[in-house]
Amino acid sequence: MDHLQWRVEDHVAHIVFERPPANALAASVLSELSVVLDEIESDTQVHAAVLYGEGRFFAAGADIKEFTNVETSSGFSDLGTNGQKVFDKMEALTKPVIAAIHGAALGGGLEMAMACHLRVATEDAKLGLPETTLGLIPGYAGSQRLPELVGRPKAGEMILTGLPITGEEAERWGLVNKAVPEGEHVKAAVEIARHIASKSRITTEMGLELLRYAIPASREEGSRKEAELFGRAFASEDAKEGIQAFIEKRKPAFKNK
Repeated sequence: MDHLQWRVEDHVAHIVFERPPANALAASVLSELSVVLDEIESDTQVHAAVLYGEGRFFAAGADIKEFTNVETSSGFSDLGTNGQKVFDKMEALTKPVIAAIHGAALGGGLEMAMACHLRVATEDAKLGLPETTLGLIPGYAGSQRLPELVGRPKAGEMILTGLPITGEEAERWGLVNKAVPEGEHVKAAVEIARHIASKSRITTEMGLELLRYAIPASREEGSRKEAELFGRAFASEDAKEGIQAFIEKRKPAFKNK
């Protein structure tokens, strides 16, 4: 890997992105991310992951220089489709990925963060989809994920103006789960990841599956799926252990069965 490295600590994978000076998302970076996601999904020691950038930025956007090498509309569409596939893969993981944002998450960088399951940002971070300032529009499904997170009016404001918001504003809007002081983003994200990692992997997987039903599905369809998975969860050994531990007022010892 040239720009992405990952390691596991206490069942939490640290995915570290380094491509100075701005951590731009070149096609090669997306290919590396796709490989890392496959490795994390298959690693039984990983229960959750944290994604963050080295240097001054989380990811300041796509690699604009690569855009100049695309000569046709279909080629540009293919570029967007490739990015969408990688981010869809991340969103479909059975293990939650938490973005730890600092500096800037712009364009493709924010689209990558939105494909994560949870987000932490520093209070002074800049988050935005500035594509319209380049005569473009979001290409990695940012126009679809952003309304799901903040609603259509706020999403429209961000997409149409191209103006960024701060981490503090992003927390108020619901774009990030938590805004923290400068330098605390990775620590805060890891704390959340470790808390999740202490839970049953079975219920974590089911929770992620249910969340995928929450927005695009009808209430009837989502409720039906919830009932099905609730029954499966209740039949697991971890559910029995969790209930017994609650009764005995002790910490459960989940075995992911």
